[in-house]
Amino acid sequence: MTELLPNHMAGRWQTGTGAGAMLFDPVLGTELVRVDATGLDLAAAFAFARQTGGAALRALSCAQRGQMLSAVVKVLQSHRDAYYEIATANSGTVKNDSAVDIDGGIFTLGHYAKMGQGLGEQRHLLDGEPAGLGKDPLFQSQHVLVPTRGVALFINAFNFPGWGLWEKAAPALLSGVPVIIKPATATAWLTQRMVKDVVDAGVLPAGALSVICGSSNGLLDQLQPFDVLSFTGSADTAELIRSHPAVTRRSVRVNIEADSLNSAWLLPGASAEAVDLLVKEVAREMTVKSGQKCTAIRRVLVPEQQAAEIAAALSASLAKTTVGNPRHEAVRMGALVSRAQLLAVQQGLALLKSQAQVLHDGATHALVDADPAVACCVGPTLLGLQDAAASDAADLVHAHEVFGPVATLVPYRDSAHALELIRRGQGSLVSSLYGQDPVALGRAALELADSHGRVHIITPDVAALHTGHGNVMPQSLHGGPGRAGGGGGGEELGGARALHFYHRRAAIQASTAVLSQLTPAA
Repeated sequence: MTELLPNHMAGRWQTGTGAGAMLFDPVLGTELVRVDATGLDLAAAFAFARQTGGAALRALSCAQRGQMLSAVVKVLQSHRDAYYEIATANSGTVKNDSAVDIDGGIFTLGHYAKMGQGLGEQRHLLDGEPAGLGKDPLFQSQHVLVPTRGVALFINAFNFPGWGLWEKAAPALLSGVPVIIKPATATAWLTQRMVKDVVDAGVLPAGALSVICGSSNGLLDQLQPFDVLSFTGSADTAELIRSHPAVTRRSVRVNIEADSLNSAWLLPGASAEAVDLLVKEVAREMTVKSGQKCTAIRRVLVPEQQAAEIAAALSASLAKTTVGNPRHEAVRMGALVSRAQLLAVQQGLALLKSQAQVLHDGATHALVDADPAVACCVGPTLLGLQDAAASDAADLVHAHEVFGPVATLVPYRDSAHALELIRRGQGSLVSSLYGQDPVALGRAALELADSHGRVHIITPDVAALHTGHGNVMPQSLHGGPGRAGGGGGGEELGGARALHFYHRRAAIQASTAVLSQLTPAA
């Protein structure tokens, strides 16, 4: 019988009492491990994290928490080979795609480790400068940020079991807030293994990091007013979370990252080099992790008169992508994570095909070292709209996200039309712009800033320097308003901004002598 992965909660490893859910290899179809959380004492787990884990973390200075994160980085680095094996088996990713998840998570941890050490011996943060409250400057107001005395519950998506854990946990732990992680069941193995290695190494206080695999039933019921919740997943689930009594009655602070119809926009008058950069980036974003990225490009906006040229270039680039078993050295794109995900992509494609034509058919890609009847593989598919008028009429293209290697070419008339079409996504995580005119690009970026968490501008002068449309860097904001934030707006990372979600702001009104004691020692 396959191994049942234990959960770590209340300071110890515990297995569920049910049969559990089976995790599969999406290429070979073989059974891997099982996960289960049936019968666990969730109330005790949350209480232990709040009381034991939270107290221990708050007792540490920011520098000490940073050193703690550095120790976590070393533990994870020592087990990288095992993580790559798990990612190949459970997520079906080629090595480069696994690196985005595994090494990306470790890099983010390292970033916040350095930040913590730079913050020094303080246990709280100052928010702005003191403000006078009257004519006499003796009595003033100073805003401070202190760690919330609760737990951070993370309910994560299947596509980034490594990075998705650490990009949330790093700022939470640095803030002094204990973490309970609920990974998506389909790819929970990597998350559980990373947590196990860190816990077994003893580099975190007891109760600082917990993992619960399997069903999420009952988790939200445990949340109390000073807890925080971060969710990554579908807009439908986000709606359920926002309507839960923990949020509506107990006012639990929530951060949500949901569906996002991200766009790439080639501005009018772009040079041939800018066009090449667009083609290269769209093809890369369509195929990295088989398009299973919340930041992947879904809509490609191009001037109407250039649509045929760009369609041909993109199709030629995608045709070179080898698809199949990620263990084969010739394969450049692996599998979708499960049969359920494969079915969802097939259904989504059928929906979009009712309004768009196929420019490059993913079905033309013969699978390498993989059985089409078993493997959850699908080739990259480029759809296209006939003209600018069709771009207006194709409502599904601007409303339905296919979470796989699928993008749609969207012709536009002029810049005003392109902006209107992009905004029909109702809020996105990222839009990338391509051109060479700094004035036009800067103006376009500000026009899109209110409906996007990030605007990524790629010009010929930064062709070898930019970090990529879909790559989430810890220094920049990750999240988005509207649809991308599950209706409430989502924000993660962004350097020190990520710490604010885990802190409570208060104004302390006192004499300057008292307020001077709030300033961290040098």
